[in-house]
Amino acid sequence: MKQALLVIDAQQELIDGNQNEKSVFNNEKLVSNINIVINKALESDSLIVFVRDKDVAEGKGKGFQIHEDIKVPTKSKVYDKKATNSFYGTPLLGFLKDNKIEHLVIMGCKTEHCIDTAVRTATVNYFDVTLVGDGHSTTDSSILSAEKIISHHNETLHGHYNVDHFSVVRTTQEDLFQPTHDNYR
Repeated sequence: MKQALLVIDAQQELIDGNQNEKSVFNNEKLVSNINIVINKALESDSLIVFVRDKDVAEGKGKGFQIHEDIKVPTKSKVYDKKATNSFYGTPLLGFLKDNKIEHLVIMGCKTEHCIDTAVRTATVNYFDVTLVGDGHSTTDSSILSAEKIISHHNETLHGHYNVDHFSVVRTTQEDLFQPTHDNYR
């Protein structure tokens, strides 16, 4: 089975914050977990794709770049997006289809926006998805803490399905590139 790691909006200013925005919840642990999963993707010979949001740091400078502590492999693909949806207006879907990817491991920021949208969009586009439950993050909203938003999405997206393809939530420590989806079919 061909697989890919999709790291969404793991950008310097989004993760660490700026003068107007707080850093995401557990930002140092998030960066560490992204690096752990990148190594697992390399070991499993999976493709690695980063998506950057053009709204972060006005789409320029150090703040727009992938976080400096993330070890980006040289053979990774990087796509820029203008929408919440990583698949909208980008070559991502075509790239995944051209490479016959069947399973996506997804992590990054922000949980209730770009992560949620990517998981749901991937399942309707015929991918099984593993969301890394301790590999996505966000900031507090006006009504929920970041921790509650993350927990809610982990609960909601575990088992989310579109008949034939669905998502499961697993942790960084698990063998993420040995998909468990068939156990649920």
